[in-house]
Amino acid sequence: MGIIGTIFIGLIVGLLARFLKPGDDSMGWIMTILLGIAGSLVATYGGQALGIYQAGQGAGFFGALVGAVVLLVIYGLLKKK
Repeated sequence: MGIIGTIFIGLIVGLLARFLKPGDDSMGWIMTILLGIAGSLVATYGGQALGIYQAGQGAGFFGALVGAVVLLVIYGLLKKK
């Protein structure tokens, strides 16, 4: 999957991560989507670089979702300070 596909998956993952992450998010939808794209990029290329999964596998989607939720949690913690 190319960079455009990864970004598109990141848009979807960002929205899903927003619904899955517990708590109140005071950030807007744009920031959520951007963090979803970042989580998708990091998880996709990081997972492939570590040999966890290959390009196009379903595990990449779940890895991107977990990465996006983690980034949302970190962003929320940093924003509170």
